[in-house]
Amino acid sequence: MEVVVARIANLVGAITANAYMLLIVAVFIARMLGQLEVGKWIGLASTFVLIPLAYLLAVGFKTERRKIYFVWLILMVLFVLFELVVDHILRADFRSQQWSVIPYVMFFFAATGGMIGVAAQAGRRWTILTCVLFLIMAVLAFVQRGITGL
Repeated sequence: MEVVVARIANLVGAITANAYMLLIVAVFIARMLGQLEVGKWIGLASTFVLIPLAYLLAVGFKTERRKIYFVWLILMVLFVLFELVVDHILRADFRSQQWSVIPYVMFFFAATGGMIGVAAQAGRRWTILTCVLFLIMAVLAFVQRGITGL
């Protein structure tokens, strides 16, 4: 039974990682196309990733995952909560200040990069897909920053 739960969690983790990255790719594309409001709504929708992340944390304790697994998940949860509070609730303009952008970008890549590890639990194909999507997302992050300044 525990093996089945772990396999389901692995698949949920892989789908969650890729769905989140696809949403962020959509945010970046919307920004590049000048659709800032659309980008904000897609970004807000990405906070729903907290639901499967909570599930993965709960199942992770039951299936005795390695400690790094929890680090990956907690980083992602903290990043999504940061985005929700700072971007959508407080609407703080932190991206225009270099002193805050650099730690933010590091946090972003640590959190989303950790999701590669979460997706990797589901196997090689998911690992490759997630890595490719991560690289696309990373390139778009810097391209849209150059175009929009956001």
